[in-house]
Amino acid sequence: MKKKTWGIHTFMAIPAFLLFAVFFLYPLGRGLQMSLTNWDGIGKAEFIGLGNFRSFFSDKRAMGDIRNTLLFALGSAPLLNIVGLGYALLMNGRFRGKSLARMFIYMPAIISPLIMGYIWYLLLQPGRGFLFHLLDKMGKGAWFGNWLGSFGSAMLVLILVNVWQYAGMTMVIYLAGLQSIPTELYEAGKMDGASGISAFRYITIPLLGPSIRINVITNIIGSLSVFDIVMSLTGGGPGYQTETLSIYIMRMCYGSKTGYSTAVAVIMFFIILIPVLAALRLTREKE
Repeated sequence: MKKKTWGIHTFMAIPAFLLFAVFFLYPLGRGLQMSLTNWDGIGKAEFIGLGNFRSFFSDKRAMGDIRNTLLFALGSAPLLNIVGLGYALLMNGRFRGKSLARMFIYMPAIISPLIMGYIWYLLLQPGRGFLFHLLDKMGKGAWFGNWLGSFGSAMLVLILVNVWQYAGMTMVIYLAGLQSIPTELYEAGKMDGASGISAFRYITIPLLGPSIRINVITNIIGSLSVFDIVMSLTGGGPGYQTETLSIYIMRMCYGSKTGYSTAVAVIMFFIILIPVLAALRLTREKE
């Protein structure tokens, strides 16, 4: 009976495995093969071994892009979880207009990040942006500088805009987790003398384990593969100071370096994979 059941389950899993093979395993294998060539996207590809990888790690611009990508992720991923959890705790309470508040918090997440970036670019333009004119009418125009003109302020703006746009998506997942916690647990904790902070620490956080895992992993992946918001707000500038690996891959690919850009994509795959596996292991241990 067990063999028959196992055989049925295996047969039913074949379509899913075929989709996985076609859309993941095959492209991954082709990408690894292409990363070992000097293909320019048009002509004949020649095998050059690890030449593309050596070129990448000797390129100062590429090393700067790794730094930018990691800095963005280190700022964006934790903030998304903190702000998203804060929103969820507020939206889990009872007050008038809660549905409207949820809608406004989540609404930016459904807008294309490319469009959102252009909107913020128009707002933040020095000397002619909406925020400049607003502060100028208030007599505080001197406060408004070129916030996208230097590495530090531009990176901060990118992180904050990304958090503002996607905190609502993080909030929804945390809110679902909060609403699945039985109220009896809080009542029992209150009877045992647990304060609000203790209940949050020993009841809420442990039972939010699955929501925390989902948000941490998705935010790490999204932050390390960021493209649209950087491309529309700064274009990777000033110079290449805010350029990320995703933008670097695109520019190398359109610069007739398809084999090289594929090698960079493989490197980026492992840069994302390592923290995701670490987060999975840590969250499982905590749970």
